[in-house]
Amino acid sequence: MHYTQLGNTGLTVSRLCLGCMSFGTPGGPTHPWVIPEKDSEPFFKLALEKGINFFDTANHYNFGDSEEITGRMLKKFAKRDEIVVATKVGLMMGDGPNKRGLSRKHIIESVDASLNRLKMDHVDLLYVHRLDPTTPFEEMLEALDVVVRAGKVIYPAASSMWGWQFAKLREMQMSAGFTPFVAMQNFYNLAYREEEREMMPYCESEGVAVVPWSPIARGFLAGNKPRQGEGTNRAKTDKMSGLFGSKHDYAILDRVQKIASELGTSAARVAYAWILSKDFVTAPIVGSTRLKQLEDAIESLEVTLTPGQIKRLEAPYRVREVMGHQ
Repeated sequence: MHYTQLGNTGLTVSRLCLGCMSFGTPGGPTHPWVIPEKDSEPFFKLALEKGINFFDTANHYNFGDSEEITGRMLKKFAKRDEIVVATKVGLMMGDGPNKRGLSRKHIIESVDASLNRLKMDHVDLLYVHRLDPTTPFEEMLEALDVVVRAGKVIYPAASSMWGWQFAKLREMQMSAGFTPFVAMQNFYNLAYREEEREMMPYCESEGVAVVPWSPIARGFLAGNKPRQGEGTNRAKTDKMSGLFGSKHDYAILDRVQKIASELGTSAARVAYAWILSKDFVTAPIVGSTRLKQLEDAIESLEVTLTPGQIKRLEAPYRVREVMGHQ
């Protein structure tokens, strides 16, 4: 396993982050395609055996199921002081009007609930899952400072938003004497590169860690959505898988598969190798429902792309609508 610093912090993380959205109760309210707890154990064991020390979940993932499973698995197989655990707050946790958002009430109560499900006394990273248009920035940032000063959260972080919003929020935090967001978890892969326009240069300039979600485009770049025939269960039931499938997307996939064939490796490994080749990327989040998918991600660390291959992979890309902020 390769390791790096989490942005400008002193925290060391593996170059891959295990995404735990894949674990929960099948048929649940937010991600019905997940695998049950009894089937999740080999993923955590393999990740830890291979040196992954970075784990990502969220309270929203099947309304806490992912956090509960993640907590039990990490308690069983890992030492708390050797791992880095991230969760998120902001998306809905039920039907009530205060069961979502980034109000002071919801943030403070949600952090306590997440820690209870994880059976931990703190999380290393707390991401703002998405911005809440009804809560003033000042209230959100003050509430995050409360949980940081209470020792329940080590570092605040943020997920997909506009570059100007992220820059403004960090300036507000620093002006107020708060710990600024240290990481950005955004939508980024070979088939979706709009983040390269503003967000990535800003993060690189400011020393903010970049932890991309969906680094192989919901599995599209691994070939889970063939032009004809059956795709994977996740590809058929994950609503976000529908974001990919245009002729331009398939042109990118064709290029990935061509280079994979030349290298004698898999398309997924090439797609991961491409994102790992970017200096501004800290650790892509690996989501998997099959052990082979996690193995591919780990093996991608040994795939080195030449500048020429990177250029060929990037050539088919076309400008597309900004996605992932909602």
